[in-house]
Amino acid sequence: MADNYLEKQYDAYLARKAVWEKEKKHKPKKTAGTPQPEHRQPCEQLFHNHGKKIVAVHDLSGVGRVSLMAVIPILTTMGFQVCPLPTAILSTHTQYPVYSFLDLTEEMKRIIGKWKQLDIRFDAFYSGYLGSPQQALIVEDFIEERRRPGDLVVVDPVMGDNGSLYKGITEEMVTEMKKLICMADIITPNMTELFRLLDMPYKESLTDTELKSALKALSDKGPSIVIVTSVPVRDDPHSTSVYAYNRFGNRYWKVTCPYLPAHYPGTGDTFTSVITGSLMQGDSLPIALDRATQFILQGIRATFGYEYNNMEGIMLEKVLHNLNMPIQVSSYELVE
Repeated sequence: MADNYLEKQYDAYLARKAVWEKEKKHKPKKTAGTPQPEHRQPCEQLFHNHGKKIVAVHDLSGVGRVSLMAVIPILTTMGFQVCPLPTAILSTHTQYPVYSFLDLTEEMKRIIGKWKQLDIRFDAFYSGYLGSPQQALIVEDFIEERRRPGDLVVVDPVMGDNGSLYKGITEEMVTEMKKLICMADIITPNMTELFRLLDMPYKESLTDTELKSALKALSDKGPSIVIVTSVPVRDDPHSTSVYAYNRFGNRYWKVTCPYLPAHYPGTGDTFTSVITGSLMQGDSLPIALDRATQFILQGIRATFGYEYNNMEGIMLEKVLHNLNMPIQVSSYELVE
């Protein structure tokens, strides 16, 4: 019986071998330069890069943890590839008394052109300080042409603070920023920028009802999520708040944290960068607000006790590792 079994196995092997040889004989030969179809095994997919790219449209300052000097380390730590599209190169940021400034408006066009030739795609577009209305137009065209369904657009409409526009920001720039935010999924204005985008006179504080109305009005212009920072807390000068509106679900959120009497440039860039990374990691909006607020507070506390030039910004190096830690305290509130 064993012999019969072996004979049958051998006959089956010869039959399979004949089929293999026939297929090999009639299989078309590969020719040089002809791309062959890929038949990847599931395991092979593990070794392909699935990392997400974020194009960051910000300026680059040699000294001071602002703009790209904050955006790159934060989003890299959170696991994303940051692809800078620099708008300008400065010796220091513009809050220093003197600085050099190299305008990269024309170079932005060349960089985008080469990316198009290589068909490089991005999973998110994140813009911050823009130096001119022309740069805003370049960013608008770039997003409109290269954005795919599902790509995220985040705009931090950097224009002013404390009721006034920053040095060099013109009314023409405000007009272009109003157009740019219409293309965004998420915007993160402060109180001054909120009023400017809505053509409303500046007020130092608003009631919850007034603030909710303003957030909804901005969202109606295009962005699904509107986050306003540096909101004073009534009758409590030692606290500050962040408010957010999410059109999906029609919900309003608030996070309140202690206010420390120190000014560090770049905290707005830091906040929006953590919000961007957190949402791209899959966090909910209130958790993203919590993570960003906690990170800013940790950075200020890590820096506050030093005899230190505040112009250099918060000491990110001391707190970057916290971005990979779980939320320790959930302080967000649903605003009814």
